[in-house]
Amino acid sequence: MLKELRPAVVSFLVLTLITGVAYPLVVTGISQAVFPDQANGSVIVKGGKAVGSELIGQSFSDPKYFWGRPSATGPMPNNAAASSGSNLGPTNPALLDAVKGRVQALRDADPGNTALVPVDLVTASGSGLDPHISPTAAEYQVKRVARVRGLRAEVVTTLVAEHTEGRQFGLLGEPRVNVLKLNLALDALH
Repeated sequence: MLKELRPAVVSFLVLTLITGVAYPLVVTGISQAVFPDQANGSVIVKGGKAVGSELIGQSFSDPKYFWGRPSATGPMPNNAAASSGSNLGPTNPALLDAVKGRVQALRDADPGNTALVPVDLVTASGSGLDPHISPTAAEYQVKRVARVRGLRAEVVTTLVAEHTEGRQFGLLGEPRVNVLKLNLALDALH
């Protein structure tokens, strides 16, 4: 029995060293060398203090800020440790009620805005953590943000255009606006 147990233990130890120690160290080393910003969480730092990540949405509810996509994570919004979708189907009454509530919150924050509410402002992304909104969703909020901040709408529209990211590699995905970066740029205006 010892003759059969020894190769199994040796194989276990060798594979543990390869897959549990060597491989993670090599992958971490390569990622730190090639993509250091992404490997460290794409943290945005202002005044020496971390204010968020480019990759994880944040909740904004103050009318002077652009609002991002709703978060489906629990127990608190935009919790990276609980990334998941809501798993509510399109005919689920709970989803319909949540969307109605979100539409009402947007209407309450900007009563004069009668435009159709962009879908990404009232539905969560698949991960529940999306930091981006569509340019249409940003444009929908321009008048409210400009009014509350006492800015001309053209100034805010220009800021949105400056923070609109194109398709990845020119063809993947859709144009998008990082809400945190846009809100930080707004704060920097004053």
